Amino acid sequence: MPISKASASWEGSFKEGRGVMKPANGAEVPFSTATRFEGQKGSNPEEMIGAALAGCFSMALSVGLGSANAPPKSIRTTADVTLEKVEGGFGITSIALTCEAEVPGIDDAKFQEIAAATKKGCPVSKALAATTITLQAKLVS
Repeated sequence: MPISKASASWEGSFKEGRGVMKPANGAEVPFSTATRFEGQKGSNPEEMIGAALAGCFSMALSVGLGSANAPPKSIRTTADVTLEKVEGGFGITSIALTCEAEVPGIDDAKFQEIAAATKKGCPVSKALAATTITLQAKLVS
């Protein structure tokens, strides 16, 4: 398996500085203290973690559904990542996944079973095991 790479750089002080996160094969993502803690428009590391989890979950769900002979037409997943002040600084305290999938030929009970197993088993979920991850999964047509 290949090793995935990413980098980040930061210039300046905490309050006035600016940084850039960059997947090795993707676009640069700028961030700052204001985009991370003050609600200013822009990205932050928590968004990147949410995107990684949503992407991994969607891909893994596709595999699980395909293995159940119910290949999906589409899967859309969002991740709401909560960053809060905790003892010793800040921490990601929870991530809420919301998934809508169009999957012909599957009933809701089987879909929910596969989605729950996927949440537990996808590599990014495993890496984030110390964080509470919830899932709301819905079949759509």
